[in-house]
Amino acid sequence: MFSPKSAFSGFSVDDLARATTFYSSTLGLTVEADGVGARIHLPGGATVFFYPKPDHQPATFTILNFEVDDIDDAVASLAARGVALERYEGIEGVDEQGVLRGRARNLGPDIAWFLDPARNVLSVLH
Repeated sequence: MFSPKSAFSGFSVDDLARATTFYSSTLGLTVEADGVGARIHLPGGATVFFYPKPDHQPATFTILNFEVDDIDDAVASLAARGVALERYEGIEGVDEQGVLRGRARNLGPDIAWFLDPARNVLSVLH
């Protein structure tokens, strides 16, 4: 019988030190070394593991979504920390800040995407 005692997700990066600095210093999350990689302690108690991979290929999908109370404040805070938002061609409803305003059109959350140093896709959403 399949009976796991816990579960967590993981993703690769091309530079462990740069990723650790980004997640801890830039995003302000708790990150601790864990064997060959590091573990991010996410709001709400979950963790995610990241590890170096010599032939790392960035995820082309969102690997982490950060839910926020105020997306405009979150986007401004990220910008103040040097984080640029991604702008994807062909997505309608993106404002001048780079936020897809889905709530106003009943199409889902307001969401903005950005990259970690390994070019993996992350988001903030409300």
